[in-house]
Amino acid sequence: MRTALVSDIHGNGVALRALVDDLDRQEVDQVVCLGDVAQGGPQPAEVIDVVVGRGWPVVIGNADAFLLDEDAGNEPKTPRHLEMRKWSNEQLRPERLELIARFEPTIEAGLGGGQRLVAFHGSPSSYDDVILPTLDPAEHRALLGDFDAEVLAGGHTHVQWQRRFGGSVYLNPGSVGLGFDHDQPEDDLRFDPWASYAIVSVEDGATEIGFRRVPFDHREVVAATRETGMPHADWYDWRWEPR
Repeated sequence: MRTALVSDIHGNGVALRALVDDLDRQEVDQVVCLGDVAQGGPQPAEVIDVVVGRGWPVVIGNADAFLLDEDAGNEPKTPRHLEMRKWSNEQLRPERLELIARFEPTIEAGLGGGQRLVAFHGSPSSYDDVILPTLDPAEHRALLGDFDAEVLAGGHTHVQWQRRFGGSVYLNPGSVGLGFDHDQPEDDLRFDPWASYAIVSVEDGATEIGFRRVPFDHREVVAATRETGMPHADWYDWRWEPR
């Protein structure tokens, strides 16, 4: 059985289309989305339509919750964030916001061979928890709580990585639509021109975890910001340009 884990699309329909094309070639059996679907990019409605239309179960992320309630989450509430939220909600309209309201705090799923997945955004108890490779393993384990599964999957930090805890593996599939290297200065931060995700394969008792990066044309993302009238495009667009 093959399970794809995707996360942090952030309204980037260009990246999502590249991801879906690759997923279709991989012939996965199920897809689980770890949240932050629509907010932060030029194509929020398109992204929701694809994710919901394909029937993917979705975890609620901090950016999803922010669309529903501007006071939700620990992210900064700057004028830019609030203006982007207002614009995204205008594109999504009430019917898509109702779909976002159905996203779940955690999702549990079978992986085949008796193995199980627990999926969340930040941690099982909070979409705001930040789990990076630099986090102390004991602190990391405490954030995972009492969930006992072979695979524990979270998003939020946009970094592909994994860590073992006994018979379990924690993994982050990275970001589909807004990947970036955290070791960059904030005033020169650039986004990755690829959609990151992971596939967990279970066959004959053996488990394989694979990380994939699917390239897309960053110029199409920049063009979409201009065509859709997304606010603060000047802040967003230059971050797609390679150094």
